[in-house]
Amino acid sequence: MFVQEEKIFAGKVLRLHVCTMEGAEWLEEVPEDTTVEKLKERCLKHCLPGSLEDPKTVTHHKLIHATSEKVLTDTKTVLEENIQDRDVLLLVKKRAPTLLPKMSDVVAEEKRKQEQKAPDKDAILKATANLPARSADRSVTHHNMRDFPFLQFQTELRKILVSLIEVAQKLLALNPDAVELFKKANAMLDEDEEDRVDEIALRQLTEMGFPESRAVKALRLNHMSVTQAMEWLIEHADDPSVDAPLPGSAAAEAPAEGAASSAEAAAGPSSEEGGEEAKDELTEIFKKIRRKREFRPDPRAVIALMEMGFDEKEVVDALRVNNNQQNAACEWLLGDRKPSPEDLDKGIDTNSPLFQAILENPVVQLGLTNPKTLLAFEDMLENPLNSTQWMNDPETGPVMLQISRIFQTLNRT
Repeated sequence: MFVQEEKIFAGKVLRLHVCTMEGAEWLEEVPEDTTVEKLKERCLKHCLPGSLEDPKTVTHHKLIHATSEKVLTDTKTVLEENIQDRDVLLLVKKRAPTLLPKMSDVVAEEKRKQEQKAPDKDAILKATANLPARSADRSVTHHNMRDFPFLQFQTELRKILVSLIEVAQKLLALNPDAVELFKKANAMLDEDEEDRVDEIALRQLTEMGFPESRAVKALRLNHMSVTQAMEWLIEHADDPSVDAPLPGSAAAEAPAEGAASSAEAAAGPSSEEGGEEAKDELTEIFKKIRRKREFRPDPRAVIALMEMGFDEKEVVDALRVNNNQQNAACEWLLGDRKPSPEDLDKGIDTNSPLFQAILENPVVQLGLTNPKTLLAFEDMLENPLNSTQWMNDPETGPVMLQISRIFQTLNRT
């Protein structure tokens, strides 16, 4: 019997599963010495009949080994690519290469950008040199700024918080475990009040070579802004008082300790009922918490505004009204000084539809029984810049979100 030589020395036949991105599947039987290019041609004949008339079709496709996610090389054989029997291959069309833009298009784009570029200071001065000088009415400007929806919300939010704090205190005072809950809350404030620093911002400054203690002080003075903290550190590098502690940072502990001893004295042996003792102790804890959360003016802004000739009390009032924003505080001092500091302590009308809708919300109702919510309200009341922290808190965030949604809904109607 005569047997052809190529059949005697033929390689092992592999059965391969081939898939396409369109979902087509089939089985290809090929000898292990078949090149990847030949295998690709067979696959294209199967899924795209007549496509091989264009010689570029083969080069525009690639085979990928599904298990290893390796792109197979056209010039290698199936054996050299270590493909095994019953392996899965994926036939994919290559992405068209990104065409480089023409030089004329690049030049035109650059020219367009230059034409749209904002004028520099010299160009503005030249263009406005002949215009008559006008002084803006600062009181009007300041008033108009408060007409923006965001600032309206901030103003109303403060009133809402004042009223909600009163409700929360009454609700929590009814809790038999209220004293213990607030002792824990007060201890939590003791632990992280002075230690709360943005770790990422601190690391960035220390990696620049600044001492950690100075970096912490700079971040606290500049509301955790890395750029402003770095400028402060450079500006005060030779200042002999640069390492001095911030005003009130150490002193704040003394009154707290005094209040604590007062609370202990109030909670001592007495002939009155235990409920009265607990109520007095709870009142003392409320005072301690509020004392720790009281407004702290930005020292740099205080100095800058006092150098303009304003009295220190006026400056502190202005910064408190304007959330420690120096420019806004300056506008307030030069304008009609509204709202007044006294207005900040006024709550919202408890009979208003807005406040009633907030109190009827189940999420808000549940949140008002949580001591942490009261702490958040107190903190945001005197330090609005901390609002983001409480909005992102898993316990207080949902409450703040509901208040915001209710306000926006009723404000549109």
